[in-house]
Amino acid sequence: MNKEEKKARGTNYLNLDEFHISKEWGFVLPDPLSDLPKFYQPWMDIANSLTHLIEHHQLRYKVNNMQLLSTDFLIGYKQLRLAHMALSFITMGYVWQEGEHNTAKVLPKSLAVPLCEVSKILGLPPILVHADCVLTNWKKKDPNGNLDIIITLPGGDSVKGFFLVTLEVELAAVQGIKAISIATEAILNRDDDSIKNALQDMTKSIRKMNHSLKKMDEHVDPDTFYGIIRLFLSGWMDNPALPEGLLYEGVWDEPRHFSGGSAAQSSTLQSIDEFLGISHNEESAEFLHRMRDYMPPSHKALIQTIASGPSVREYIVLSCNLALRELYNDCIAALVDLRNYHITVVARYITITSAKAKAEKAKQNSSVQILQKAPSALEERGTGGSGIMCLLKSVRDSTKKVMIDKI
Repeated sequence: MNKEEKKARGTNYLNLDEFHISKEWGFVLPDPLSDLPKFYQPWMDIANSLTHLIEHHQLRYKVNNMQLLSTDFLIGYKQLRLAHMALSFITMGYVWQEGEHNTAKVLPKSLAVPLCEVSKILGLPPILVHADCVLTNWKKKDPNGNLDIIITLPGGDSVKGFFLVTLEVELAAVQGIKAISIATEAILNRDDDSIKNALQDMTKSIRKMNHSLKKMDEHVDPDTFYGIIRLFLSGWMDNPALPEGLLYEGVWDEPRHFSGGSAAQSSTLQSIDEFLGISHNEESAEFLHRMRDYMPPSHKALIQTIASGPSVREYIVLSCNLALRELYNDCIAALVDLRNYHITVVARYITITSAKAKAEKAKQNSSVQILQKAPSALEERGTGGSGIMCLLKSVRDSTKKVMIDKI
């Protein structure tokens, strides 16, 4: 149904339900499962013991002796999402258990086949993605609303903190995602009051996201993130530690390359960018568009629908409405602030810690064991394989450029 038909029938042009996006949870999977049917207990036993198995160098042995299970008994979307999360977490542990210098080049059939089958059904790649470790990896810890993660990796409280703070950023974005739907409809109806309210909600939402992101400092230790966690989130595309990629035994005859988990795989900021009419330079845009293939297909479809829909920026420029211009620019300013803070976070957790790790490795007797053993293959690249600081600064600068001049 095109937008004219939707308007004629009184149907929202951007109905979030059609894209499996919750008005309460946004892109986050509502009430995800933490257990699979008993038939799949071997997967869950390994996934729930992942840190212990990795730290005791037993995970590869366990997986190599794991029975190949059929995926035919997985019922419903939430079971499939949990299966993908469990199997992809196990995959990251299997590949990186012994660090960057003794990587597994082949993923055994008992893991590769079910992971790829579930991935095909869900339209996701066979690797740990943002939709797994953040959007699906949460549960209610107590009746007070405190949350916990379902599956973890080496890195202790910092891993838990990293996933839960990122989840909180996603939840802070819900108001903004709903505002996109409202504003898109309002543009088609030339309803300036609704556009104003939507832009105000969008600005509030972006500021809440920034406030949530600032909790990273409190919950994630930079040395632990750089020295331990990053490796387990790294993929096998543009990664010198696995230059030939990973062979998925029983699925493909040649090794495949996939990017690791990355904030660029979040549908939230890409949706906001498309709504606000922010265009990135060719290299950044190419990377960001490629990351859409790592999102649930319905979320990717929402971004594409927003991109092909009415332009809020163009509407405001043509309307000569000063109040709308000011509210749009407030929105952009909030997004620039968020992106500036993201750059600060990356500087602290990657750039500065990378330099510190090099210095520690040069010492004969370093007291910082985590950084002594920190992987050097990625250094200042993101887990998704991007030159992260250049990407973030480029994206921030593109955001600044769309500010609308005052009349």
